Amino acid sequence: MTEILIKNADSILTMDDTRSELSGADILIRGGQIDQIGHGLQTTGEMHDAAGCVVTPGLVNTHHHLYQSLTRAVPGGQDALLFGWLKTLYPIWSRFGPEEMFISAQIGLAELALSGCTLSSDHLYLFPNGARLDDTIAAAAEIGLRFHPTRGAMSIGESDGGLPPDALVEKEQAILDDMIRVVDAFHDPSEGAMCRVGLAPCSPFSVSRDLMRNAAILARDKGVMLHTHLAENDEDIAYSQAQFGCRPGQYAEDLGWTGPDVWHAHCVKLDGAEIDLFARTKTGVAHCPCSNCRLGSGIAPVRAMRDHGVPVGLGADGSASNDNGSLVLEARQAMLLQRVANGADAMSSREALEIATRGGADVLNRPDCGRLEPGKRADIAIWDTGCIESAGSWDTAALLLAGPLKVKHLFVEGRQIVRDGHVATLDMPRVIERQNQLARALQD
Repeated sequence: MTEILIKNADSILTMDDTRSELSGADILIRGGQIDQIGHGLQTTGEMHDAAGCVVTPGLVNTHHHLYQSLTRAVPGGQDALLFGWLKTLYPIWSRFGPEEMFISAQIGLAELALSGCTLSSDHLYLFPNGARLDDTIAAAAEIGLRFHPTRGAMSIGESDGGLPPDALVEKEQAILDDMIRVVDAFHDPSEGAMCRVGLAPCSPFSVSRDLMRNAAILARDKGVMLHTHLAENDEDIAYSQAQFGCRPGQYAEDLGWTGPDVWHAHCVKLDGAEIDLFARTKTGVAHCPCSNCRLGSGIAPVRAMRDHGVPVGLGADGSASNDNGSLVLEARQAMLLQRVANGADAMSSREALEIATRGGADVLNRPDCGRLEPGKRADIAIWDTGCIESAGSWDTAALLLAGPLKVKHLFVEGRQIVRDGHVATLDMPRVIERQNQLARALQD
């Protein structure tokens, strides 16, 4: 069995149950698992000297739209609120096909990997011109990140009072049939799984109540998780009250969309009763601070959520609404926004990093990830604090205050994905060139 020893780390932030931190310690990887953590460990296998480095669990991304990396900084959408932004982008996305989905997912996942991410979900809810969820799954398998794709959907177009154009919506029976197909083909429920599939009707303003209810029934029959957007901004709240006569929390509860097998993206506008509901049912939240800032949606009440026991992870969200894809920047932004809203002591660097690692893994029901301890998966980020960003730092383990923005090394299931700050599993210049060619073609 392959062994890898990470040796002499300045600090190891384990995110274990006691949040222990070790100095000058080692991590021994055997196969895809962490075998030992301690001092003076030995191996006859591969060794990486981590002197001058901080080691953390790999970061976890709980919400993304990978296809959107092809539509960053689109004129007309740069300064719009959510609904106006969507109306600008929908016609462009309608011209995508399988290659656009595949290449944009490779770019998005590579960007995440360089920011320390080892596990990412993805919410793909439009399938034009023969595109399928399979395209993004193939991209993740090639780069080597742990992947939780969700089969999204839109079924109510403009002619029926929805937001998306009619050309991008699907028949609901066809949606349910394909949900069954992708779960049967790709979902792996076992510990250490590299791919788990979820079901994810896009949002209350793009699918029917029947589809939401039927997707929940199907997910529980198949034993997979549920995901959607909820309470993202004031427009979202107004739509729910006008169309359904209730707030988003009640809408979710009425349709079976609460529980530990459900996580909602954004939740910027949850009120106190909805926070209590999510805490009581252990419904998860994907907090997307940079996207929420970019679209002017507001500051999510993460401090209140955490204090009440709501499971919270971080999400980069789509690169058309961010327009970055860095999980370490999301963690820093999450920390800063809670301080803006609640005071300088509202969230520490270490708590924000916990949300980005253990917190996200728990939202995705992956207790085998997001922490460094024997028996857990060998998903490990190594950060070189000899960088200019850390120069002069008195606490190099406070990565989000004064730390590097890219990892030095990244391991997923014991396989090295980033080596010396470069993606080791893809020909990145070729992929970037093809991405830019596809973006120019969409512009033309």
